[in-house]
Amino acid sequence: MTRLELYHNKSKPFPWKGLFLYLFLAVVIAMGILGFSHYYQSTIKIEAPEVDLGPKVVIHLPNGQKVYTYENLIVKKDGKTYYKGEHNTIDLTGGEIVYENWE
Repeated sequence: MTRLELYHNKSKPFPWKGLFLYLFLAVVIAMGILGFSHYYQSTIKIEAPEVDLGPKVVIHLPNGQKVYTYENLIVKKDGKTYYKGEHNTIDLTGGEIVYENWE
């Protein structure tokens, strides 16, 4: 053995087995996390209470327009008829209420 071979480091081969094992474990762990999160999200159920809106009605207004709504959203107060929606209130005074099954 020469002095050059004795005192200089030899290049080591690249550890392919360790790299493949690391990548395989990373993929397995990622699949496990994604599978668990999908299972966990599918078990969460948010159930809102059913709101009874009543039968469907059509209100024929004096100007010829029609309002399609449900009976429980119509409020009569002080001799006037109002549509009481989630975000707005519409005055329907003078309209004729007809019970129709509209689609």
